[in-house]
Amino acid sequence: MPPYDPSAFPPFAVTVDLVVLTVRRHALCTLVVRRGETPYQGRWALPGGFVRAEEDLGAAAARELVEETGLCAHDPAAPPPVPSNGAHLEQLATYGAPDRDPRMRVVSVAHLALAPDLPAPRAGGDANSARWAPVEELLGEDVIAGTLGSGDTAAAGEAAGDAEDAGKRGGPEALAFDHARILADGVERARSKIEYSSLATAFCPPEFTVGELRRVYEAVWGVSLDPRNFHRKVTGTPGFLVPAGGTTTRQGGRPAQLFRAGGATLLNPPMLRPEV
Repeated sequence: MPPYDPSAFPPFAVTVDLVVLTVRRHALCTLVVRRGETPYQGRWALPGGFVRAEEDLGAAAARELVEETGLCAHDPAAPPPVPSNGAHLEQLATYGAPDRDPRMRVVSVAHLALAPDLPAPRAGGDANSARWAPVEELLGEDVIAGTLGSGDTAAAGEAAGDAEDAGKRGGPEALAFDHARILADGVERARSKIEYSSLATAFCPPEFTVGELRRVYEAVWGVSLDPRNFHRKVTGTPGFLVPAGGTTTRQGGRPAQLFRAGGATLLNPPMLRPEV
């Protein structure tokens, strides 16, 4: 076997990009930062950065999450409740088109982060401003409003491609790089996983009502759900929700029972997205 010659291969960089999703004012929102440097100076982008030489990918994503949001990645193996500054963090996908970054060959390993309603972000690094943006403003209503249909990944990819093309043209809400496609993939991951897993509770505070959880599903899926059917489903799966031992009137009306996420991680049978 001939010896390995590193100089025979072109160098490239590795970055992590974060799709940070939360529900604010009953809308699914993502964190975006306005770039303060070239390339795409002045354009909105997903938060992220280059992986340091001593870091693995998970550590780099967790570091960027802390720097951009002040949130710590929550260990999924740890028992509930999630710490107040904890966020669900998982690897999403890898993006390596040769022309995705005009500076050099850059491969990005995107991660998805989910957390409850978060405060106004503070920009840092090479970003000169940051904000929570409704997803439909960045990708168009079809990507988030449920009109693509459950599991319609081909149509979702086409819509994301349209948004990415708009980004290259520099529209008013255009995202830099290929971040429109990464965001669309993150939204679809969240939409599909809350069908069968407990991931939706990552959008909720440690104690929440069934109505608050339902509004998470409605925001992520972009649909209205029947309150009685939803209540029966989520309380009928053993261990999915656990009574927290109190009530609240923060949503107005009569006191509503408080729950927290239980040990069950799967909904069986799953709660499928309504066809729109």
